[in-house]
Amino acid sequence: MTKRIFIGVAWPYANGPLHLGHIAGAGIAPDIFARYHRLKGNEVLMVSGSDQHGTPITIRAEQEGKTPKEVAEHYHKSFVDSLAKMGISYDLFTSTQTDNHQEVAQDIFLKLLDKGYIYKDNQSLPYCESCKRFLPDRYVEGTCPNCGFENSRGDQCDECGKPLNASELKNLRCNICGNTPHFVESEHYLLRLSAFNDKLLSWVEQKTHFRKNAQNFTLRLLKEGLHDRAITRDIEWGIPVPVPEFGNKRLYVWFEAVIGYLSASKEWAASTGNADKWRDFWTGDCKSYYFVGKDNIPFHTIIWPAMLMGYGDLNLPYDVPANEYLTLEGKQFSTSRNWAVWLPYYLEKYPPDPLRYLLSINMPETNDADFSWREYVRRNNDELVATYGNLVHRVLTFTYRNYDGCVPEHGEYDKLSKTLLAESSKTLVTVDDLLGRCQFRAAIREIMALAQKANQYLDECAPWKKIKEDRAATANILNVVIEVICCLKTMLYPFIPFSSQKLHSLLGFDDKLQDHGWTINRPPTGQKLLKPEPLFAKLDEDVVKEETEILLTSQREAL
Repeated sequence: MTKRIFIGVAWPYANGPLHLGHIAGAGIAPDIFARYHRLKGNEVLMVSGSDQHGTPITIRAEQEGKTPKEVAEHYHKSFVDSLAKMGISYDLFTSTQTDNHQEVAQDIFLKLLDKGYIYKDNQSLPYCESCKRFLPDRYVEGTCPNCGFENSRGDQCDECGKPLNASELKNLRCNICGNTPHFVESEHYLLRLSAFNDKLLSWVEQKTHFRKNAQNFTLRLLKEGLHDRAITRDIEWGIPVPVPEFGNKRLYVWFEAVIGYLSASKEWAASTGNADKWRDFWTGDCKSYYFVGKDNIPFHTIIWPAMLMGYGDLNLPYDVPANEYLTLEGKQFSTSRNWAVWLPYYLEKYPPDPLRYLLSINMPETNDADFSWREYVRRNNDELVATYGNLVHRVLTFTYRNYDGCVPEHGEYDKLSKTLLAESSKTLVTVDDLLGRCQFRAAIREIMALAQKANQYLDECAPWKKIKEDRAATANILNVVIEVICCLKTMLYPFIPFSSQKLHSLLGFDDKLQDHGWTINRPPTGQKLLKPEPLFAKLDEDVVKEETEILLTSQREAL
């Protein structure tokens, strides 16, 4: 039975190019999940976009002497280009700067206001006399009262993840001039989060399929008790508050950005010619998955669900598969210190699938993972090239050369062959289950274990020797491995789609692999193969030294 799956992906700030940390945190995983469900024949809607209203954009604009709109539009175009080259298959990647998003965000604000879940109150907010302005979220830093981290932001601590208000920070300072701000009264609207505490607690306690990082962190915050939070701010950039006397204030980005999932769905529906089609993914029997990094957990397990509860008649998240962090050569990514591998840079030099593979098999699902150029080269050469690529190339080359470029006939399989084919079918079922439960790292490891078993079978059967005495038996061996390869290309398609489609073509198919579904779609006897060519290129070991030196040089120049 066909299912409906909604996939919302965290919206990156449009204040700089994407780096590998962004892709590892909330880029590759949702695409794997979307491609898997499309293979299964399910109806999928995957949306995201660039967050163009966050204070990181205004800070970057001030640094570059540009308008926030100029900065946001520049990096939005960069995002679209990089994500397409990485094969991230969004149904829509939009931005928070559209008229549609403003309309949807203001509608939710007004509905929550009408229901009493939003109210006015005076807020004591940091004001910098030197800069002559109020200081929203990232314009202030201080010591976190929860964990003692000295560079906590005014909205959330990057170290412990706890949502904060600037007034809670110790040793507060302006992020622009370094002076100590003082607090000034300003009238704002607040979201009555406290009204949803008990209902959210009951809801999260039932989410036993949540990853432990998401469930435990959320439960801790709810048991501590939620506090109402301001959802407007004194700033000129962003969505206007749809109330006349608040015309010079804007909706707080943490409130309006999550609404992007709904506004993007409505924008997508309008583009299909059926403006109401978004309802298929927001009401009724549809499961909603939100893929985020761990710093975004409370916004998707507390704030967005509370807003949906208050708004009414829309589905709550079914799952929030939150990844931990990716580090780089053992250290945290840092844009200010230029300690990053930028995605546009990577894609100028290397193909997408080896990176997709590494970030999948080393995905930070339950703990932080590390990217190093040495590990990248090792995984590419020892696993993609030597294990999987070599299996495919030697089987197709041998078949092409000895059986007129066609898939040969086969007879009855022996016990060893039947065992491998049974293992292949079993792996397809196992991986199906793992992907359905968002266990991507375990799934790809099962797949590569099957590839290794196929190599062992090929070495044991030695068709290059067998063909000298028995062409029919050799044809059996090749057919067995071709069937396993077909199973591998299906299972690997969500992870490395470009290589899987290329293999699909080499096997003589002239259509899209996705159209064949979650099956072992082996070519029929007699099907003409294309002339074989390697799926992957081996990397020189010098890449490690060269790229590491480029990384270190970039960091030195930034300091």
